Amino acid sequence: MTAAIIALPLGLAFGVASGLGPTAGLYGAIILGFVASLFGGTATQISGPTGPMTVVIASAVVTLHNDLKLIAATIFLAGLFQILFGFAKIGKFVRFIPYPVISGFMSGIGIIIIVLQINPYLGLQSDASVLHVLVSLPQKITQANFGSLMLASLALAIVLFTPQSVGKWLPSPLIALIVLTPLSLMLNLSVETIGNIPSQLPDIVFPSFSLQYVNLIVPLAFTLAVLGTIDSLLTSIVADSLTQTRHQPNRELFGQGMGNALCAFVGAMPGAGATMRTVINIKSGGTNKFSGMFHALVLLLIILFFAPLAAEIPLAVLSGILIKVGIDILDYRFLKVWKDSPRHDLAIMVTVFFVTVFIDLISAVLVGIVLASLSIVYRITQATHIDLVGDDNPDNPVNLQDKKARIIKIEGAFFFGSSNAFENQVNAALDIETMIIDISNVPFLDITAIFTLKDLLSTLQRTGIKVYIVAKKEHQEQLLKLNVSNLFDPDMFFRSLKEAISKL
Repeated sequence: MTAAIIALPLGLAFGVASGLGPTAGLYGAIILGFVASLFGGTATQISGPTGPMTVVIASAVVTLHNDLKLIAATIFLAGLFQILFGFAKIGKFVRFIPYPVISGFMSGIGIIIIVLQINPYLGLQSDASVLHVLVSLPQKITQANFGSLMLASLALAIVLFTPQSVGKWLPSPLIALIVLTPLSLMLNLSVETIGNIPSQLPDIVFPSFSLQYVNLIVPLAFTLAVLGTIDSLLTSIVADSLTQTRHQPNRELFGQGMGNALCAFVGAMPGAGATMRTVINIKSGGTNKFSGMFHALVLLLIILFFAPLAAEIPLAVLSGILIKVGIDILDYRFLKVWKDSPRHDLAIMVTVFFVTVFIDLISAVLVGIVLASLSIVYRITQATHIDLVGDDNPDNPVNLQDKKARIIKIEGAFFFGSSNAFENQVNAALDIETMIIDISNVPFLDITAIFTLKDLLSTLQRTGIKVYIVAKKEHQEQLLKLNVSNLFDPDMFFRSLKEAISKL
């Protein structure tokens, strides 16, 4: 019940912000909320329209020229993508997205929501472009509607400053609706309202997969699916930490995908697991999937019996509520420590933030993951040491110079990042008769390292240099298994450096 009360104003606000209308937001909360709870893998999760999904749907509405059938096709395909993600068992990989990427992404979405609500806050027509809103802001301020500005400011003040003790029993967004809607009617303010909300079940919409628009629909659908996946599974992790349970990520993706696919057939907004509503559900005593299903049924009853009251809600009030949502999405955990955080992490966070705000969300996640991957490769490479072991090493029982032998020892990861440094060391030591390559302390070998080893082995053997390799048993087996050109001989492998040196 509490989650439903929270979901009501947010569903209305997200529906209006998306361009699909308030009913689409509410029915998205109802259908996804019920189906995701029924089939999903997180017992206490409350699903419905969220900020990230709203941003993409608003973009889809503009891109697809408000064609409901094309938008429905996009939402349906996004649901199918999520179901495929579940069957492909990629849900567990969300845990491996680096925190700076998530931080920049979430803070970027928060800023997008805040900026896109500036026009409704001023009582003006919504704009889907962050850059355009910012550029035209000085001009828009002079055109502001005083009534809308007053209501939006009061709504923002209510959601910001309602005491927690009061908000626990009556959520601040609902207080804003209950207080400011009658106030607007009493003062007869000339402001935009939600307007007519049909108090009956929605009409069926058949998705239209037009080949003309497939190049637009597929990227938008994939973006929705990826964002919905990240949003939902991060919320699932939050729910796990609060309930000391463990969610089933791939089952959760199946439930989310089923819910979003069904939303398409009634023109409802897609959504994801909603962190705030999920936390409130848990704190209010929700322990299993029936709480999410019941929240959806309560919303349905509100639409069927109280729609005329919701129709009078001013859009400015919803903009004030959504600005608070945007403020809450900002990642204060990272922002508090940004000065002291590692430079590479800060650079990734800032890059993802700006790409999110000014380009698009899916590019932001991809750019962030690529940058984070390059960063970790660089750090692993820096931590890998490749050394020529000299005669002064106490472990050497023989004089290497007399034996015309060299030892190359690798400490750390032997992979594509360190292969070039290894190759350079080998090429610098070709005036010998025997080379011992010690990879016994290498945690893993990738295919680049193996091919590099093969190429160098071939070069050394052509110049008449004998090669011994010191390696763990699993690495020996790996190299012999990939011994297509028969370069590796079992007799060249040793389990310890001393054993290899004794053969000189």
